[in-house]
Amino acid sequence: MRNKLAVAGGFVVIALCLLAIFADALAPYPYTKTNFGRLNEGPSRDYPFGTDQLGRDVLSRIIYGARISMLVGLGAQVVIVLIGVPIGALSGYLGGRTDLALTRIVDVMYAFPRLLFVILVMSMLGAGLANIFIAIGVTGWVGIARQTRAQVLALKEKEFTDAARALGAAGGRVLARHIVPNALSPIVVAVTFGIPEAIFTEAALSFIGVGINPPTPSWGQMVGEGQQYLRSYWHLCVFPSIAIAVTMLSFTFLGDGVRDALDPKLQ
Repeated sequence: MRNKLAVAGGFVVIALCLLAIFADALAPYPYTKTNFGRLNEGPSRDYPFGTDQLGRDVLSRIIYGARISMLVGLGAQVVIVLIGVPIGALSGYLGGRTDLALTRIVDVMYAFPRLLFVILVMSMLGAGLANIFIAIGVTGWVGIARQTRAQVLALKEKEFTDAARALGAAGGRVLARHIVPNALSPIVVAVTFGIPEAIFTEAALSFIGVGINPPTPSWGQMVGEGQQYLRSYWHLCVFPSIAIAVTMLSFTFLGDGVRDALDPKLQ
């Protein structure tokens, strides 16, 4: 059953990626196109998901919003990996005072509520896609750093690393060429689970107005704009909320499948 859910999640993720890449061709209307004669209209043949308070097609904006969500999910994970993996690898390999200092930094980072920390960083950087990458990345690397450290601690005493040192390989080469590549499995799993977390964080930021700048559509921004009309025009909130939920579930199911495939204990 779990494998079936992982496959289903994978297909949905692929579909979302295609939506993000080909949004210009797949969206029925440009996301900025307004129709003031059909404001807040419910689902219809011309507008399957209805229109918003400016007469813009909700379906088109959800399709373009997929591009933002995929970019945030992947871009934030790139930043997280670039920060977390080197810190975790150095901490685990060098040990001693270096490990103690880096571990204390990680513990301090864990003490802060993540979302509040992201909001604080965004308030300093300002709204925008690149700033969201940075904000999520600099506040979210601690998990991957811990996992990388644990893997490096286990691998640095293995026979293949002793053999590499015996052949004259320097410590940096042993770490980069022999240890880190063998520690990638849990990192890949962590990245897969981190993507929906980043997407949800971006949605929360855009919901409160510190995420993506209008008129570029974001699912969280759409929910935030539509909440005041929820009782009268339900479609403004419901459809982007469904998009967020389906995306997060799909990545979670895919992450479960990736974890099962890479964990030898579950083979």
